This record gives sequence, C-alpha cells and structure tokens, in this order.
Amino acid sequence: MSDTSGTTASAESPETPKPLRVLIGADTFAPNVNGAARFAERLAAGLVARGHEVHVMVPAASRKHGTWPEVYEGQTVTAHRLYSWRWYPHDWLRFAMPWRIKQNSARVIDEVKPDVVHFQSHIITGRGLGIEAQKRGIRIIGTNHFMPENMLEFTLLPKGFQEWAVGLAWKAARRTFGRAEAVTTPTRKAADFLEKHTGLTGVHAISCGIDADNYSPNWEPRTENRILFVGRVTGEKQIDVLLRALTLLPAELDATVEIVGGGDQMKNLQQLAVTLGIADRVVFTGYVTDEELREAYHRATVLAMPSIAELQSIVTMEAMASALPVVAANAMALPHLVHDGENGYLFEPSNAQDLADKLKVVLEASPEEFERLKKESIRLIAAHDINRTLSTFESLYRGEPVADPVTEDASATRSE
Repeated sequence: MSDTSGTTASAESPETPKPLRVLIGADTFAPNVNGAARFAERLAAGLVARGHEVHVMVPAASRKHGTWPEVYEGQTVTAHRLYSWRWYPHDWLRFAMPWRIKQNSARVIDEVKPDVVHFQSHIITGRGLGIEAQKRGIRIIGTNHFMPENMLEFTLLPKGFQEWAVGLAWKAARRTFGRAEAVTTPTRKAADFLEKHTGLTGVHAISCGIDADNYSPNWEPRTENRILFVGRVTGEKQIDVLLRALTLLPAELDATVEIVGGGDQMKNLQQLAVTLGIADRVVFTGYVTDEELREAYHRATVLAMPSIAELQSIVTMEAMASALPVVAANAMALPHLVHDGENGYLFEPSNAQDLADKLKVVLEASPEEFERLKKESIRLIAAHDINRTLSTFESLYRGEPVADPVTEDASATRSE
C-alpha cells in the first residue's frame, strides 16, 4: 500500500473525542454514606478511568477546607472542599455557606476552566455553580437525587410550615435546574415526579448504574434465614416497619434481621427492638467498609427495603448484583428494580403484615424457587451497567443527543 493511501485511510478514520475537564458539584459526597454521595463518587472515578480530568466541588468533611487530590476506586480526582458548618439536627450533614456559594463557585470555575459543570443537587452547590457557569457560557448538566420531603424531619420547622417549605424548595429546584442544558434523575418515575413538581420537561431517566463485577453471588445452600437492610437509619427508610414484620413471621423460621448503616434513628430502633421482644434477633452493625458490606450481602437470605422515598436505591442494585431476592415497598422507584414475582416481591408501604407475608414467601421458598429468584436479580441488574451510564453522561457533556438507557422493561424481554 502506498503512503498516499495510508494517509487517506487515516484521514477518514473517526477522531477519538478529546478528554473533557468536568466539574462535579454536590452537597453530599464521601465520606458521607448515601445514594447521592455514592453516585457522585462513582461517576467521578469512572470518568477519570476513561481519561477525563475530574474536579469535585463539595462541602468540607471537617473544619479543614481547601483543594487537594482524593482517591476513589483507585482513581484520583481533584477535590475543592468548601468551608462548611455541621447541621446538628442531622447526624452527619455538613453544608457549605449559602451566602458564599456564588463567590466560591466563581473562584473554582475560574481556576478549573471546565468544559462542563454537572451538579448533583440544586440546594447550595448546584445553585452557585449553575449561576456562575451560565454567566460564562459553560455547558451545565443537572441531576436530581433529592426530595424536599426527605429533609423535613431535620429542618425543625413546625408541621404547619412544612408544606409551605416544600413548595419553596420545589420553586428553587425549578430555577436551578432551569439553567441546565440537560436534567437527569435515576428513573423514569423520578423524572416524572421532578417534572410534575417543577414544570420542567424532557428530564432524562439515567440509572445511577452499578459495576456488578464488584459484587459476587453466593450460590451455597441457605443455612439461616437472615433478612438484611442496608442504608441510612432514618425515618423515611421505615425500618420500624421491618422490625414489626419480624414479630409477625412464624417462629419456626427463626428469622433474624441485620441492619447495616447508621443514622439518627439508631437508638430509637434499638429501643423498639427491646420493646418488641426481638433484641436478640436484630443486629445493628453501624457503618461498615465496602468489603464488610459485600460480606453482609453474602450472609443474607433476602434484602428488605421498606423505604418510601427511593429515587432509585443503589443498595437494592448492589443486592441484586449479589444475587439476593428483594422484598421492597411498592413506592417511588423501587418497582423499577423489584419485579413482583420475578426477583422478589412488592408490599404495601408501611404495612408490616404485608411485608411479613412477602418475606415469608421468600424464606419458605424451595431451593429451586429460591435459586430462580436469585438468578432473576442477576438478569435484571444487567440493564444498570455503570459503563452505559458513563457513556450517556459523556454524550450529554459533549452536547450530543441521547436516548435514555432502557432499564425498566427488562421483564418484557425475559427469555422463556
């Protein structure tokens, strides 16, 4: 082949898109343990692994603030930790100063000079970054993980003012997300919810995604009936419903509950376990390492997710990747992950008897039926591959049109 033809072939080959400089803003980030923080962490690490330069602007986790490298999942991101205060009605939340957020956002944006700004919350960092990025003509992507109702118990507002406060919060969300070129949230139901309360249109449903390779199924025969809950130990998770359901299970099942996570309701739930007479059957582990969490999934027979306020539930996805059946509240986005009768069961929210009945079905399942439920969890989680999520966000960052990944109709394609 001549040199000329070689040159022509090279010229016709598609160019590899240049790496991007991405600035991610979040009001909650590591070391916080919650779905929004975990997603922002995994997004940042995944983008760096793909060759992009990633900066995060987040509240400082202590009194120490400034800019330095931080490592997540083996990848280095540049963290711009803002001076923060502790919000004492909450057990761990720290927040950046609202009255300084525009100044801080301008400073960080001018230092980083990002190609795109992607904020994860409209409350403080998203508001500041949106205003300052818009002034500079920088592309803005906004993702919502937040329901104002979830924070009411931490505001100390009287009940009579809470509805008014929620209305103000949604109006603030409309202003901030309205500055974004594209708005996303983890599921179609969450997208519909956001559109309904803000008046926005065209919200994308993009799964938070999960690297299923980080989790491994346990196919060994069951040796106990262990019900697992993982998440923040707070009111909207309705863990009290799970404890009450435990008392309604047949004694011969000898079922136990393991609660992994920490939060402001820990002492109340420990006392409730004593009151219900099940303290010897409930284990509160508190916060655990990633490796300890994987071991908890391995020990468990079934994941119980009684929460009524999940916009997706990374925990449920992790459990599915670990081949656990799931019994979840038929609320918000959980039915998108838990397909009733396929990889678990849905129960009426807040109904301890219905939760107990559905747990009983799983715990009494034959070995063949139990294995079927486990295999269905593995099959259904495949649609939530994090690489698909990362590719979709890369396209949004470049201003390219995207089709929302299909993650919610996997049951329609189930092979016979």
